[in-house]
Amino acid sequence: MTGVAPGAVPLPLRFQIGARTLGSIPRRLVRVPLDLADVLDGRLPMLPPLDASADGYLITSLPEDRLDAMRFVGSGKIAFVRQRYVRYHADLSIGHDAYLAKLSGNTRGGLKRKTKKIAGLSGGELCVRRFRATEDMGEFHVIARGISATTYQEKLLGSGLPDDAGFVRRMYEMAAADRIRAWLLYIGGKPAAYLYCPIHDGTVIYQFVGHDPVFADLSPGSVLHLAAMRDLHDEGGLTRFDFTEGEGQHKRQLSTGGVACVDLLLLRPSIANRATMLAIGSFDRGTAFAKRVVRKHDLGGLVRKIRRA
Repeated sequence: MTGVAPGAVPLPLRFQIGARTLGSIPRRLVRVPLDLADVLDGRLPMLPPLDASADGYLITSLPEDRLDAMRFVGSGKIAFVRQRYVRYHADLSIGHDAYLAKLSGNTRGGLKRKTKKIAGLSGGELCVRRFRATEDMGEFHVIARGISATTYQEKLLGSGLPDDAGFVRRMYEMAAADRIRAWLLYIGGKPAAYLYCPIHDGTVIYQFVGHDPVFADLSPGSVLHLAAMRDLHDEGGLTRFDFTEGEGQHKRQLSTGGVACVDLLLLRPSIANRATMLAIGSFDRGTAFAKRVVRKHDLGGLVRKIRRA
């Protein structure tokens, strides 16, 4: 069974369109995350008792085919699917050549062209620095923080590479235990992208990533990730790369498998929680309808044409 951090914490339920938050409803929830091993084995998490301040649980990365079973376990609670996505992963035990063979031809060709283009801007060779030793992590952190400060992950989502003392201390502790792999990509001598991955029981975890938007057209994040995958395959002894929660083209392209998952809310059946689920459900359905209309009539293309005019 997956481990659960005890106690409820503030986890606002957001009204979001893409990366933008339009509003939120405060709730105190016990977050119950499933790791990749739980997901692949189809395990149900154990739910700890709720204290008096808790509104319920947020279960993340629950395999979709376990949804009814989890609803049964949480009977008496309001069950609400907050989002659906594929939990992607890549096999690190098969060797890099076999890994590349599992990617689509378009993905391989596109990454080859992008890698060649970036290498051409860096004197003909791809400039990737690799970090693993404890004494090197401070330098990585300083440079990666400089990149992170420019990214949408930090500016819009608040999920850039942390710089607080607690994170830095844990980074050094994990590096001392040989449980961190990190990379920097340089383009024309300038730091362009970073990737920071902890390791747990042979699984490499896609935790913090970002690139300077100045280089966005070159896809530096994807090029760096492919270089990192070669390193991980060559290292040996590792089992999987866990792309963690959420969708994304980058994850789909570089994965070798995935499991359909949901994030499930199980809330106490109070009037306030019922009203909250009604509001969020209505908003999500309206957003989904608007997205379908935009795609059907190519309104996104029309907006881009107007901006160029």
